[in-house]
Amino acid sequence: MDTWQMIRSERAALVEALAALPPSAWDQPSLCPGWTVRDVVGHIIATASMTPPRFFGKLIGSGFRFDAMVGKEIAAVTSGRTDADLVQLLRDRVDARTAPPGPTLSWLGETIVHGEDIFRALGGYRDHPIAHLVAVADFYKGSDMLIGAKSRIGGVTLRATDSDWRHGTGPEVAGPMVALVMAMTGRSVALDDLTGDGVAVLRGR
Repeated sequence: MDTWQMIRSERAALVEALAALPPSAWDQPSLCPGWTVRDVVGHIIATASMTPPRFFGKLIGSGFRFDAMVGKEIAAVTSGRTDADLVQLLRDRVDARTAPPGPTLSWLGETIVHGEDIFRALGGYRDHPIAHLVAVADFYKGSDMLIGAKSRIGGVTLRATDSDWRHGTGPEVAGPMVALVMAMTGRSVALDDLTGDGVAVLRGR
């Protein structure tokens, strides 16, 4: 399975999970500071609809303020639309292969991590194929692009308890692969799902 096939699979599963959410969930806070569940869904849709030329045009139009551009895109997607409308918009993007500039693996990570920004905030992780999580973890462990994962996990050993994946040297951080991925991206709540002396190291970063 290539990376875009993984992305398609993750988007399709996320669509079904979102479709089952009660109306009250959509206005709940996500793990992204200042963003509700609805905002995160809008961001996922906007990212899946972006192309490199549009990205640079919108970035220029926002005065090269990335956060401002992202906020505008979320508002453009969510304004005047119902929760069901947003689910359908994402369903329409399941097979899309458009994205901002960046490695394709980063968009697999975006789909998984932002999906868990929603569902971990609401109480629990969703299931993901281990191969998808390993592909994302292998990408993040060597990249400081945007989220600084490589630097964040320096000096600790990450060990998955639901696969044979491990990385690094130093005090151990052990737990489910999905929680390791979330911790690599700086989601501090994921540290509650991990054990080992390295957890305290990550909490201090």
